[in-house]
Amino acid sequence: MPDTAFFSNWNYPTAVRVGVGRIAELPQLCRELGMATPLLVTDPGLVALPMVQTIVENCLVAGIPLTVFSDIKGNPTGKNIDDGVAVCKAHGCDGVIALGGGSALDAGKAIALMVGQAHPIWDFEDVGDNYLKVDVHGMQPVIAVPTTAGTGSEVGRASVITDEQARLKKIIFHPRMLPEIVVLDPALTVGLPPQITAATGMDALSHNLEAYCATSYHPMAEGIALEAMRMIHDYLPRAVANGADLEARMQMLAASSMGATAFQRGLGAMHALAHPLGALYDKHHGLLNAILMPYVLIANRSAIEEPMTRLSRYLSLPNSGFSGVLAWVLGLRQALGIPSTLSDIEIGEEDAQQVAQMAASDPSAQSNPIAFSTEDYRQLFLSAVRG
Repeated sequence: MPDTAFFSNWNYPTAVRVGVGRIAELPQLCRELGMATPLLVTDPGLVALPMVQTIVENCLVAGIPLTVFSDIKGNPTGKNIDDGVAVCKAHGCDGVIALGGGSALDAGKAIALMVGQAHPIWDFEDVGDNYLKVDVHGMQPVIAVPTTAGTGSEVGRASVITDEQARLKKIIFHPRMLPEIVVLDPALTVGLPPQITAATGMDALSHNLEAYCATSYHPMAEGIALEAMRMIHDYLPRAVANGADLEARMQMLAASSMGATAFQRGLGAMHALAHPLGALYDKHHGLLNAILMPYVLIANRSAIEEPMTRLSRYLSLPNSGFSGVLAWVLGLRQALGIPSTLSDIEIGEEDAQQVAQMAASDPSAQSNPIAFSTEDYRQLFLSAVRG
């Protein structure tokens, strides 16, 4: 094996506060980072809930007034980020608290990046050394508080933002986009509806599964992904069946963060397809990954037999090898009420060529176990539409 096979860069998560009730420490955490007037970036669906109102009131009592911004789409756009930056500047905010699902976390990190930049956001797309254009002195600190267990964006150094004009999802990256502090409080996820718990949990599985199968040398990430998949195997059905199961909720939050840590090793064709489909059809990212998962596994089978055998043994599945893992994935999807085809969520064949071209050029495609051509992606997409 040539020496270059071992060339890679490893980065691991930030400070994480873990446990029930840790959200009460938020004012103290703001002070640790020098935040006196933070911007709270949250989801439109959360902003009116008692949870957010309690957080705002507790911070105000502690002498830290929050400005709330929630004008964010499920797949956040460049305009959403521009609007958030305008609010941040207008209220003199000096840091960002990102509270919510992946959309709020990604938007919050992007707003904290962009508040002090002269370049437009698309100049910081994760291509080449674009990140060197960032004025790091213009960035603000971030506290990330996930309320879903799926994206793991709280421990990520990038945000996925939709360029509506180009109809593309773009990865905006800088190493210092990694939040300074993360709060993993399972009590904040208790009210999540079963269908969202299922879709976000399958997103966490997709991150770990693709990282586990990716091509780069990163044994630590591989080990993290393997253990996270065991946790998902054991706890995702419990979290969906009983949203008040705090143990299951905590384990899924951890597995989600582990997935985003592990996918430093790479992702693959699930995400290469989910990104364009999210941009073109504005569908939930986790749901797209969940639907695509078995189709991508089958397409990759010739290259992943060995890791799937190890995974089947680690999970103590009834059947070993690739077939055992595939059966588990299919059974899990069915048990969680995940649709089996893209046509079930109103995605048809008409954009097959465009989707294929976008998938083949997506950064996630680079670490898929097999280098799929545009035609390969077209056939894979059509299979996922037709079933």
